[in-house]
Amino acid sequence: MCLLARFLENNGITTLVIGSAMDIVEHCGAPRYLHNDFPLGNPCGAPYEEQMQLDIMRCGLQLLESADKAGSIERSPFRWKDDLWRADYALVDDSNAEELRLKGERRRQQQTKDKAAGSSRAAMIAE
Repeated sequence: MCLLARFLENNGITTLVIGSAMDIVEHCGAPRYLHNDFPLGNPCGAPYEEQMQLDIMRCGLQLLESADKAGSIERSPFRWKDDLWRADYALVDDSNAEELRLKGERRRQQQTKDKAAGSSRAAMIAE
């Protein structure tokens, strides 16, 4: 999204990215970015939390109006209902090392199988 936003900005179209991956967006250089500290996949708020989602959109529109230059980053004041998602997010430790090893092995087997079948991309693996 950041690269597309930069392309559009370079062609005269003002853009805003709303997301939850500050490091990626900073690296890619989104022209305007509203950051929500939420689990990935939920940039505009919790499912069914319509008021939160509307408020986030309002914050985004305000940033579009107030940001006079590209490279503007703002953190929203909103918080996820709890921080339980953080405990498992990108967790790699002794508690799940074997599970992750097995998933990696299944993924490599799928890639080998798909490559042998002539596929240019390996299929996604369901949990």
